[in-house]
Amino acid sequence: MATEQLNVLKALDVAKTQLYHFKAVVIAGMGFFTDAYDLFCIALVTKLLGRIYYTDPALNEPGHLPANVSAAVNGVALCGTLAGQLFFGWLGDKLGRKSVYGFTLILMVLCSIASGLSLGHEAKGVMGTLCFFRFWLGFGVGGDYPLSATIMSEYANKKTRGTFIAAVFAMQGFGILFGTIVTIIVSSAFRHAFPAPPFYIDAAASIGPEADYVWRIIVMFGTIPAALTYYWRMKMPETARYTALIAGNTKQATSDMSKVLNKEISEENVQGERATGDTWGLFSRQFMKRHGVHLLATTSTWFLLDVAFYSQNLFQKDIFTKIGWIPPAKTMNALEELYRIARAQALIALCGTVPGYWFTVAFIDIIGRFWIQLMGFTMMTIFMLAIAIPYDYLVKPGHHTGFVVLYGLTFFFANFGPNSTTFIVPAEIFPARLRSTCHGISAATGKAGAIIGAFGFLYASQDQKKPETGYSRGIGMRNALFVLAGTNFLGLLFSLLVPESKGKSLEELSKENVGDDDTIVPTGV
Repeated sequence: MATEQLNVLKALDVAKTQLYHFKAVVIAGMGFFTDAYDLFCIALVTKLLGRIYYTDPALNEPGHLPANVSAAVNGVALCGTLAGQLFFGWLGDKLGRKSVYGFTLILMVLCSIASGLSLGHEAKGVMGTLCFFRFWLGFGVGGDYPLSATIMSEYANKKTRGTFIAAVFAMQGFGILFGTIVTIIVSSAFRHAFPAPPFYIDAAASIGPEADYVWRIIVMFGTIPAALTYYWRMKMPETARYTALIAGNTKQATSDMSKVLNKEISEENVQGERATGDTWGLFSRQFMKRHGVHLLATTSTWFLLDVAFYSQNLFQKDIFTKIGWIPPAKTMNALEELYRIARAQALIALCGTVPGYWFTVAFIDIIGRFWIQLMGFTMMTIFMLAIAIPYDYLVKPGHHTGFVVLYGLTFFFANFGPNSTTFIVPAEIFPARLRSTCHGISAATGKAGAIIGAFGFLYASQDQKKPETGYSRGIGMRNALFVLAGTNFLGLLFSLLVPESKGKSLEELSKENVGDDDTIVPTGV
């Protein structure tokens, strides 16, 4: 039978937007800023790593990471992220959101520093320790996904909940942009302090011993914003929905939220619904009846989105090189190439990635999650086809501007679309006692797609006749882009299963105020 929503939760749902909302966005958002920096900064420095550790002066080409090493360096953090999303998502429902929130940040800070201090100057030692520490860095990053999303959704009011969760996630765009800015500044400083000739003039001198410090500084720099927010994470009270609905302490939840909202909230005469041993769980018939389709929707769409999104993000430098937007490696020294890669990626981030995130922030509670996700996948499909079909024309000299514009628009509609909504929806539609777990499962499925994208795109995009050294023949860049277009179209189809959560309370969406014997009414779109 239906039950009344607790007073403290009603107060949160109708609370006016105030300072604590923005404070929570900054605290949770800086975690995502660091997440994005840590995950994507490696894409900026992989060519530099190849030059430093794998250049053979006897050959006529700058060194590059072997296929297996490149796949490991790019993908190992994603593997750690997948594991962290599952583990910390589950732990957030068992021990509380706040209890494990600080630990993920400490893990990220320590492993980011350790990654930059990877042991030795020989390829095997450096790459081995770099991959080891980046796995655990990813593990910490993975915990931030379900915990930040759940905390923000449970703190927000129902009118602007989507805006605030989207704002947390939008900090990812600034993290990506910040990574390119740091790389531009560091590479520029070292280029001017230690001039070096291009590779074709002097292969050995084109690298310079100082280059080994550059990538380490870039990798470690992301620890600063994360460390600055640790104190404030620890000062946040546990969310009222965890305290009342899972821990069963309505009095404590009321007291905490009275301080946060700076208003008196009347206490309940009854305790909240406490999760007990006989309460239906994730693998129960009741869960599948109420939320089985929802979990299929959130996992499938996040998986398909990340196959395309991470393929594009991690290998921008390779795409730009193949279309001729970045000059041939042998015409530059190591730091010049790093600078040009960072500058190209900064342009894409500034014109496509960051605006897309903030368009979602502006319109998520007006248009709704469902329509933004549907529109995003649709436009990503269209623009990917618009690149793939005339690909041979767009890569010719003089036509690169068209390629870059279309490529930037796919990023814009990824972020003003499913890259944001797949993060938001799982934090809203599942019950409190399984919210963090289900978000972790959805996010981990997305990272499985990212791993496929990171490993698969690297091999699939190889030329059908002349693959790069160490790689087997692939299907070619043009056909790989067609595959990504098809992936986006599948995401569009599965998005039809996603419920609309705009303007509804979390308890209404998750049906926590409905007993097991009540008729289940679909949420609908």
